Amino acid sequence: MLLCLSASHRSASFAMLERLSASDAPAVAELCTRIPELRGGVCVSTCNRYELYLDLNPLGDEWMLRARILTNLAEVLDTPVQILTDNLRILSDEDVPEYLFSVTSGLESVAVGEGEISGQVSRALEQAQDSGTTTARLERLFQQAANTSKGVKSNTGIGQLGRSLVRLAFDLATSQLESWESTRVLLVGTGAYAGATLKALRDRGVTKVSVYSPSGRAGRFAEREGVVPVEEHSYLPTLTNADLIVTCTNADELVLTQDQLQLARSAPGTVKKQLIIDLGMPRNVDPNVAALDGVELLDLETLRIHAPIEELDSTNEARCIVARAAAEFAGQQAESDLAPALSALREHIHALVNQEIERISSREDSGVAAQALRRLGNTLLHDPMVRGKQMAREGRRDEFEAALQTLYGIEVAKPATPRIAQLPGASGCPVEHA
Repeated sequence: MLLCLSASHRSASFAMLERLSASDAPAVAELCTRIPELRGGVCVSTCNRYELYLDLNPLGDEWMLRARILTNLAEVLDTPVQILTDNLRILSDEDVPEYLFSVTSGLESVAVGEGEISGQVSRALEQAQDSGTTTARLERLFQQAANTSKGVKSNTGIGQLGRSLVRLAFDLATSQLESWESTRVLLVGTGAYAGATLKALRDRGVTKVSVYSPSGRAGRFAEREGVVPVEEHSYLPTLTNADLIVTCTNADELVLTQDQLQLARSAPGTVKKQLIIDLGMPRNVDPNVAALDGVELLDLETLRIHAPIEELDSTNEARCIVARAAAEFAGQQAESDLAPALSALREHIHALVNQEIERISSREDSGVAAQALRRLGNTLLHDPMVRGKQMAREGRRDEFEAALQTLYGIEVAKPATPRIAQLPGASGCPVEHA
């Protein structure tokens, strides 16, 4: 059984998202040690979501299992169960693939269609692989999510619609800056988001960029990107002259406090107006800096409020692609669940064939006869195998297994995880037939 525990900008408060993203607890690995029914999981943690995708083998009541998962997760994250319950959305089995495919395609993002999320989901799978918490089903699920995201981007206008949080922030900032070309920027952070931020700045004509890293990596980043490095002793003086400060570091502590900025702004020659864009999660900037004269603050919570409305046609087209991909994943999973029955049928027919071959082994033409018998066995298997897969996709696996028992006396062990139902025609989208 698949289960997704999702806290996102749609279901949780910004404070809750910040709290969850700040946790360095290996939640999935710890849950696996506590809950025998949990085979594995993947944690997707970004600035706007904290989600656990779990592969479970429910041995008893599903609702009791959910309650145990929440209770243990609350202990792992050091968060009261009720707070988790209030902020988490729980999706199970047939809803999980379509939701993950939507997330990976950027359809659940603050800025619909934003491109960073697909890479973040891929990295989440890689981290789970490194920690040994993935399963075959989760591997297939996340690989299909990546393929679906590529299909959405190449077959719809969602890529043009999608704006990353960086670009959305800069769109909002435009009205508060005299001109991008003359803007002096201090970039705080040197990770992947800092690289995307620098590219977006240059696309707008910014040439005056300094970079500061709380972890001391500014020199290498500056040399690689052709910007000015800021050492620790120069941080506050550089704040004095920056028209725009962009923070995007994963530092555990605030990199800009109200006291620091107030001290910097008290120096002679300080710019009259400063705009600060905080893209960090957890937040990098003390929200109280907005109380200082001449300072404006844009943080993730503000960006969420100003996120653009979806462009209906492109988004609906993308959601249909996602729904079809989810239906196909469900069909593949249904076929996979039928594998024990097909294997049992194959073994039964082959045993009958081998028995007959053994019976005629003393005949002169036994070699020719054996080949003919094997071909006959494969021919007899073909139609039932094809029909069985079709019935599984239609949600009729039980009927096929019952027929095997009636016709051949074959007892089929039930799969450890139930199949996913509701296959074609998901979400009212047209189904493409091969």
